[in-house]
Amino acid sequence: MPPLAQALLDAPAVATATPSFDEVYQAHARFVWRTLRTFGVAEVQLEDALQDVFVVVHRRLAEFAGRSRVETWLFAIARRVASQYRRASGRAERRQGTEDTAALAAADDTFAALSRAQAAAAVAAILDRMDEDKRVVFALVELEQLAVPEVARLLGLNLNTAYSRLRLARRAFEAAVAQRPEEP
Repeated sequence: MPPLAQALLDAPAVATATPSFDEVYQAHARFVWRTLRTFGVAEVQLEDALQDVFVVVHRRLAEFAGRSRVETWLFAIARRVASQYRRASGRAERRQGTEDTAALAAADDTFAALSRAQAAAAVAAILDRMDEDKRVVFALVELEQLAVPEVARLLGLNLNTAYSRLRLARRAFEAAVAQRPEEP
């Protein structure tokens, strides 16, 4: 065996320290919030869903072995929590016979803040009309700025399937934008 290879084998393993809960929360809370929104959690339920994700993180952080990135682990947790919220929301709608009314996030009194809130609501409404497979790929690539190969690995998709879903989602998004009425 070459000396360099033997030296690498004989070198002590470098243990990666598990990050603290506070570090994970501070670094990734916004990512988890956006992920939950991407998965269709209603605006009025986002804070509760975010808390539920981090309850799971707090409970399971010691078990995190570092075999994947923290973002990948959080993404999987957020996906399960969002699924539970969507199912519960669907049951509540059927029981009450009403449609989900997502409240527009409270904005500052400035025109810019209102414009941003309206734009975000418009994008969320368009994403809500997409099927989940396309919406998730679109949001991760276009909004989270992840590379398509990374999204494919994250979702367990064939790379060509991820590219196809992104292409179809972009078309659907562009068509929805084109159909929106002009605002005065």
